[in-house]
Amino acid sequence: MGGRIVAPAASRPGRSPKQDRSKRTRDKLLEATIDMLAHHGWPVTTVGAVAERAGVSRGAAQHHFPTREDLMIAALEYMVRERSSQLDASFGGARPSTEPERTQFVVHHITEHYTGDLFKAALQVWTAATADQALRERIVPLEAELSRHLYDLAVTHLGADTSDRRTRRLIRATLDFARGLGLAEALIDDSERRAGMLDSWAAELATIKRVN
Repeated sequence: MGGRIVAPAASRPGRSPKQDRSKRTRDKLLEATIDMLAHHGWPVTTVGAVAERAGVSRGAAQHHFPTREDLMIAALEYMVRERSSQLDASFGGARPSTEPERTQFVVHHITEHYTGDLFKAALQVWTAATADQALRERIVPLEAELSRHLYDLAVTHLGADTSDRRTRRLIRATLDFARGLGLAEALIDDSERRAGMLDSWAAELATIKRVN
């Protein structure tokens, strides 16, 4: 394949091989944390279990994350960055030209965001935060930031006129609707029924006011 050649991380200016190894180890631990949260849940996602899953020594894991709280906060911040990146990538392609197709596109991409492993992992942290005030205080602003980003993407791709109150409310309701489907998806796979619900909701969202 052609294209720009990227220098290996270890040889990039401004970073030492030791720093690159440290970052790779940290990222492996965070990715293992997300995988464990999404597929095995909060109770078993300990620093030791994550280290084993990542193929990293417990000492190295504790060097990066001395406590479980340190690991979870870092994983949550990592998840928000990754979820933002995935959103940008999913919305970054060519969008449909007709308004009905554009609305379908937005509704389905928002829902996909709330049904993936990153959301399932975040949901485990949300659940734990209901009994942990310090964790909750860290989660709320991060999720609010992500929701604003998702709202802004929807507005842009719908060509929505946000000076109209009903339009703003319907876009926010779309986010809430998709989040609710994501919560349901964590319990049962009901893809066929969900597809019909998304089509019905897209028809309602298509009635918003657009920018001329």
